[in-house]
Amino acid sequence: MKYVVINGSPRKKNTWKVVKQVEQNLDGEFEEIHLAKENIPICHGCHNCIMEGEDKCPHFDIVNPIVEKLKNADGIIMTSPVYAMNVSALLKNFIDHTAYIFHRQEFFTQKALVIVTTAGAGHKKVSKYMDESLRHWGVNKVFKITWATGGEELPDIKSIDKTAIKFKKDVESGKLHSPKLGDIIFFDVWKAMAFKEDGIPADIRFWHETGLVNHDFGPEVKLGMVKKLFSKVMFKILKKVI
Repeated sequence: MKYVVINGSPRKKNTWKVVKQVEQNLDGEFEEIHLAKENIPICHGCHNCIMEGEDKCPHFDIVNPIVEKLKNADGIIMTSPVYAMNVSALLKNFIDHTAYIFHRQEFFTQKALVIVTTAGAGHKKVSKYMDESLRHWGVNKVFKITWATGGEELPDIKSIDKTAIKFKKDVESGKLHSPKLGDIIFFDVWKAMAFKEDGIPADIRFWHETGLVNHDFGPEVKLGMVKKLFSKVMFKILKKVI
């Protein structure tokens, strides 16, 4: 298995201790990407990646190699300490640069593990944001480890190991989980947008060229009859409204 670690902390302290503990439970190849060393410029909010294509981003040459590594990973490990009740600026800037993936999902077969640490509070809220961001990429399943630090030593190592092993087994199984209804709605929103005459050019190209417009969700993910019917009904409603 191949795992890619996106480290959103500028330091190698408590968050990194959890990463190292998790890695001891996983079998495979690890590539660690430290955002502090990548020197990604601040996102301009120019919308080029969304409207015209990700290759039009002024920082494409820096961001795209990271995204490509994530696409080729079996498991994604995304980490951040809590800064001012949110993710670190490093991680937020990276996620901002991937806004186009929210429109053009590609990670339907990947699993992810979110690691969040804090010296105070906010770890649950931040892990939820990271979870939502990954699911908007299309990530199939997200596991979470959060730690409100009371010192330098790891807290319940058994709890960390337990989640890491669950993550490992799920990645290695190759099993794809049925999406939540909210994720199906999100998929159908952008699918419907791909049929809008004055819609976003890059989105329209992507959805039609990949053939995603012909599916009720990511083609690799099997939907039960109820969710398949739900997706079809939602798409018809959204297409009409949009």
